Amino acid sequence: MIVFVTGGTGTIGTAVVAELLTHGHSVLGLARSDDSASALLAAGADVLRGSLTDLDVLREGASRADGVISLAFSRDYGSAEALDRGLVEEREAMATLGGALIGTGKPIVTVSGTPWVPGRAATESDPLPLEGPVASRALAVTALLDLSARGVRASAVRMPRTVHEHGEGGFAGLLAAAARRTGVAGYPGDGQQRWPAVHARDAAALFRLALESAPGGSAWHAVADEGDRVVDIATVIGRRLQLPVRSVPEETFGPFGSIFAMDQPASSALTRQVLGWEPRHPSLLADLEELQP
Repeated sequence: MIVFVTGGTGTIGTAVVAELLTHGHSVLGLARSDDSASALLAAGADVLRGSLTDLDVLREGASRADGVISLAFSRDYGSAEALDRGLVEEREAMATLGGALIGTGKPIVTVSGTPWVPGRAATESDPLPLEGPVASRALAVTALLDLSARGVRASAVRMPRTVHEHGEGGFAGLLAAAARRTGVAGYPGDGQQRWPAVHARDAAALFRLALESAPGGSAWHAVADEGDRVVDIATVIGRRLQLPVRSVPEETFGPFGSIFAMDQPASSALTRQVLGWEPRHPSLLADLEELQP
């Protein structure tokens, strides 16, 4: 099928585009810059120029495709205000893409985050949280999934806190960036909180499976590592970057600080059973061994 992909040059998107092309699909990728367009063309995709805020362009892309994968998000999330702006852009884009598919029966797969449940690993049946810094994303994703009643095969792939490749990406990548900036491989609290993780290429395989076969209104977990302790993540980062490891204030991590401090393991048992997804690439802690000082 022809698949319209937004965010096709990011950590996840690059892997998704490659996964789709490898499995016989064609890709039409949204590109807001010359560099993004060049990267998509080099990968073998066609290009539609525009940004996430160009809603008419998004409608055009959806109308030209047999299915949609929505991955794009603002690159500016260094403050709470910037994060809020990004969430608004994402919500409007998601509504536009979903609206363009009403009555067509076509699939759309969007990206979300795994929820957190006190005392246990979150499962695919747990609802997304309606409180906290990214609560508005839960409302946007729920609204998209509700379009399954209006002839859209909408599904969501919930991503863990870290999507990684070559030792980079996700929350672990932000820990490493903060370590390089401050000279300390820091972690919030006592570091016993657990973060789930997945390799980008394993996540990409799940997006393809959801696009091809997931029923409307469904949510799936792209979780390979159910929960690594943050202190263990920081320890590998510190060793690889040759920096001291210690607890630091939540504020060190900006608008994500309160999320960083939470224990939030997640399971993908149902996803593996129903969609046949099986992670095959390195774990987070193994992948972090590629970090260089």
